[in-house]
Amino acid sequence: MSVLIVGSVALDYLETPFGKMEQALGGSATFCSVSASYLTEDVRCVGIVGSDFPEEHIRFLTSRKIDLLGLVREAEGKTFSWGGRYHDDMNTRDTLYTELGVFEHFHPVIPEEWKKSEFVLLGNIHPSLQMEVLEQIEEPRLVVCDTMNLWINISKKELKAVLKKVDVLILNDEEARMLTDERNLIVAGQKMLRMGPKVVVIKKGEHGAVLMSKDSYFSAPAFPLEGIKDPTGAGDTFAGGFIGWLARTGDVSVANMRKAVVYGSALASFCVEEFSIDGIRALTPEQLAERFATFRTISSF
Repeated sequence: MSVLIVGSVALDYLETPFGKMEQALGGSATFCSVSASYLTEDVRCVGIVGSDFPEEHIRFLTSRKIDLLGLVREAEGKTFSWGGRYHDDMNTRDTLYTELGVFEHFHPVIPEEWKKSEFVLLGNIHPSLQMEVLEQIEEPRLVVCDTMNLWINISKKELKAVLKKVDVLILNDEEARMLTDERNLIVAGQKMLRMGPKVVVIKKGEHGAVLMSKDSYFSAPAFPLEGIKDPTGAGDTFAGGFIGWLARTGDVSVANMRKAVVYGSALASFCVEEFSIDGIRALTPEQLAERFATFRTISSF
C-alpha cells in the first residue's frame, strides 16, 4: 500500500569520534523513505532541494524505487544543511550550524494523484507544515507523526493541534517529558494519548522503545551493537521502518504495531553503524530478516 512521506531532504556535515563526513545525504524525509522502501514498494517522498543537490543522490533514491514526483528542485538557492558534532558518549551533540536554504520557504504541495495515499508519515518538520499536509490528504487509513524538542519548545500549540488529527505519535523519551511536563514515561504516555493519538511510541535510544495504547503496553529492546559511528537519522529510520511494515501488511492493529516497532528498531540499528545513509544504503532482505530474528531471540523468555 502507498506510503506518503513528507519532511526535509538535506546535505549535512557530520563529525563523531569515528570520523567526519561533508555533504552527507540527510534529512527526515530521506531516512524515512529509504527505510520504508525496504518493507513496501510504493513510497512517495515530498520535500525540497536546491540546485546544489547532487544528481547521484537522486539516482540513489530512485534506485530504491522511491517516487520523487513530490520532490521540488529549486533552480536558485541551496539545499537545507545541518552541521553537527557528537560527543564521545554519542548521546549528546553540538549543532555547528543550520542553513535552511530553500527549505526556509517550503510549503508541501501534495501531487493530485497522491492525495488518496493510504499511509501518511509526517516527518520531523514544523507542525504548521504537517498541518498543511493533513489538509491536502483525503481519508488516509493511518497517519503517523514524528516531532522533536525544537517544535515542542517553540510551537507547542501548533503541535497539539496536529496531534488531534493523527493516529500514532513517535518521539523520544526527552521529548515525551518536555511535551507533557511529566518525568515518568508511563504517565507521560497516558497524557499524550489523551491529546489525540491512539498510539504513542517512545524511543529510548540504547534502551529500546515502548509502544502504548489505551489498553496495552509493549517494550522492545535495543539491538546489542558493538559500535556506533553516527546516530544521525536513527529516529527517522525507525519511523520509516515502522510505517513501512504497516503498509506492507495493511494491518493497523496494535498487535501488528508491535512488529512494526521491531522492524523500525532493526533498521535503525543498521543506520547507526555507518555515517549518513550508508548503513541502510544496500541492505539485503536476508540481513533484515536475520536482525529481526535476533530481536525475537533476545526478547523471548
